[in-house]
Amino acid sequence: MRKLYFQIYLGVVASLVLLVVLAATFWHYQGKNSPQNQIFQTVRDVIVMALPPADAPRELQQEVLERLARPALPRLSLYSADYRLLAHTGRRLMPPGPNTQENEWLHRPDHQSAWVMQLPDGRWLLAQPPHERPRPPLPILLTLLLIGLVVAVVAYPMTRRMTKRLERLKQAVEALGAGDFKTRVEVKGRDEVSSLANSFNQAAERIESLLQAHKQLLANASHELRSPLTRIRLALEMQAERPIPELQNEVRQNIAELDQLIEEILLASRLDASREPLHADDIDLAALLAEECARSEAQCEAVPLNIKGDERLLRRLLRNLLENAKRHGGDAVQASLVKADGQAVIQVCDNGKGIAPEERERIFEPFYRPAGSREKEGSYGLGLSLVRQIAERHGGSVRCVAGPAGGACFEVRLKLA
Repeated sequence: MRKLYFQIYLGVVASLVLLVVLAATFWHYQGKNSPQNQIFQTVRDVIVMALPPADAPRELQQEVLERLARPALPRLSLYSADYRLLAHTGRRLMPPGPNTQENEWLHRPDHQSAWVMQLPDGRWLLAQPPHERPRPPLPILLTLLLIGLVVAVVAYPMTRRMTKRLERLKQAVEALGAGDFKTRVEVKGRDEVSSLANSFNQAAERIESLLQAHKQLLANASHELRSPLTRIRLALEMQAERPIPELQNEVRQNIAELDQLIEEILLASRLDASREPLHADDIDLAALLAEECARSEAQCEAVPLNIKGDERLLRRLLRNLLENAKRHGGDAVQASLVKADGQAVIQVCDNGKGIAPEERERIFEPFYRPAGSREKEGSYGLGLSLVRQIAERHGGSVRCVAGPAGGACFEVRLKLA
């Protein structure tokens, strides 16, 4: 298997090689279109306009050539068409050969290298700058190769550093798959790799919390199931000796309690595991609340309001709130439905002893038992935990506040249709 860092590094090096080859090819074949050729062509045109005709006296040609001499071109030599010297400034340059092109750089020994320009009348002008022109394209090619080598050396540790972070992320994924749910990846930088590491950490934390919640749910459910099963076993033993109608009724109640508890456990598991969208039915929330209040013999005040949601889940939400108030609150349960801030606000209040402020958030935990409560009083079970899950699945919220009559008041806010 080829490592990712090696593939990235090879891609960078191949791009550099291609760049060097293209630059050298361009430099080699640019010919007369090179910037230096264009500069000397401009100089040639200026000199042609300034020089006297070819049949002018040599003294005049010498005088004009001396006026044209500049520090940038200290050596100028003017030859006739048959290569006779007509004038020069500085030390004269050797005449061009018979195979000399019209406009080119001649490389010669002993500082005789110069740019050769043929004038329209056949004369030859040789010009030499203070510094001899470099030999193309070899020095340029070496420069490009050196730049490519430096970039290649620097690119290796950079690509290796980036892919090391991916390797650490891969190791963390393998550790998570092996069952180490406390595995986390160190987040460095602000690029896509760090964003991926952060997403991995969030996913790992979510998985760990879900598994922990399921373990806690299983432990609490086992404890809650033990009590009705024990009562059913004792009742059946007593029924074997002598049938008692009251015990039969208690067995039925315990079986109904077990059936409801198992149903709530299954519903909580489905809500935790499923992220599918809810059924968006148009529901008359006031009618639904009135039905559940009539079932639990609670007082009801509601204004007509419609919402979009799952009727089965919303019925479970209302039923759990009313049954929880009837079981843990006083003897009077009051339910209301109003519209506030563009939301449907459901309140279920009782006249019981209320809930301490520090426990108003914890009662939504599965099977939470308040401190100091007796075993026979039981826990809050899964009822309130399901209320919060259903409300959040509908884009709403639930909280517990102090009731106006001194008891507890549960407030659910849901989006209107």
